[in-house]
Amino acid sequence: MIKIAVEQPYEDVMTALQAKGYEAKMFNTDEDVKGYDIGVVRAINEGNTHEFDFPVVSMRGMSLEDAVDAVDQKARLMQ
Repeated sequence: MIKIAVEQPYEDVMTALQAKGYEAKMFNTDEDVKGYDIGVVRAINEGNTHEFDFPVVSMRGMSLEDAVDAVDQKARLMQ
């Protein structure tokens, strides 16, 4: 099962991903998020791309549906 780390406060995204069968859990910005396959974060900037050792989806400018679609696309590439 693909494990997804979802940054606070996107509980609606986490719930939608869980409904699609993903193992999604919330995390705080300063929390260690090793062991996940994909991350959903507020925004990605040049300074923090090294914080994650997995692909991430930035919520900046995205709707709930956009974010779930983006996660689906990344998950398909991993299979």
